[in-house]
Formats: sequence, structure tokens, C-alpha cells
Amino acid sequence: MTDAAFPTTGYLAWQFSQIIAGRLERALRTENLTLAQHNALQQVLWTPGVSAAEIARRSGITAQSMGAAVSQLIERGLLRREPHPTSRRSMRLYATAEGDSTAARAANIARRIEGETTSPLAPDDKETIHRLLYRLVEELNPDALALDSRTLNQPLT
Repeated sequence: MTDAAFPTTGYLAWQFSQIIAGRLERALRTENLTLAQHNALQQVLWTPGVSAAEIARRSGITAQSMGAAVSQLIERGLLRREPHPTSRRSMRLYATAEGDSTAARAANIARRIEGETTSPLAPDDKETIHRLLYRLVEELNPDALALDSRTLNQPLT
């Protein structure tokens, strides 16, 4: 590969992210979830009591967009808010029993989509890509990996 190669690594990463996001978004419709809502549910399961602002930082989306996603999940009875014990401005989020069930089904959908989209790769290649992407995200958006590394640093397939 040359320095001036087309397609560039960034272009290929963007294309793949568009492919996987589109497929995941369509598949999550069975659970009546958007990508942001799915992410919020998973983040709350990984870190009970997390705030919507923290989820937004981890996800790389605006606090307003995440706030809207969280509000919809609360309205549906999938999440509940509780006051933060030391900050009057912050609310802590927890999954309800229905939220736990929905999140588990959505995580299965995400694993299936990841498996389908990475199926052309050998297991060693999947591991290598996962490791390299992890390193990039660790450097460029460490907030996204602020969870227990045993949970996040595992390939889904």
C-alpha cells in the first residue's frame, strides 16, 4: 500500500462504520430502538448509575442527542432516573427489568450484526482488527473505554 493509496484507511473505516451502523439500526427496529437508545441501554447496564452526559461523552455524540434518547427510554419504562447523591444537577440512570430484557435482546442483535459484517474475515484477522481499533479508540476517545476493560475489550464474535 502506498501513502497516496485510495481508498484511504479513513475512508474504509467510515464505509465500514456506515455499513455496520445501517444494518444495526435496521435490525434494532424489532426492539423499537435507535442506535443512541441502544448505546444508552448498554452503557447503563455496564455502569449502573451513569449520567446521560457521561454516556454522551463515551459515545461521541452531543449531550442533547443522548438526553433525548434517554428521555424516550424513560418514557418507555426501560430506564429510570434517580438523583445523584452529591450533585443536584446530575441524575443517575438505572435499567428497569424491562430495560434489562430489551438490552439483552439488543446485545444479541448487535453480536449477530457484527458476526455477519465480519464473516469474510478469519478469526485471527477479527482479533487483529479488534485490537487495532481498540488502540485507536483508546488514544482518540478514551472516554469510550472508561468501563471495565474485561467487559469492553472482548470481541463480540
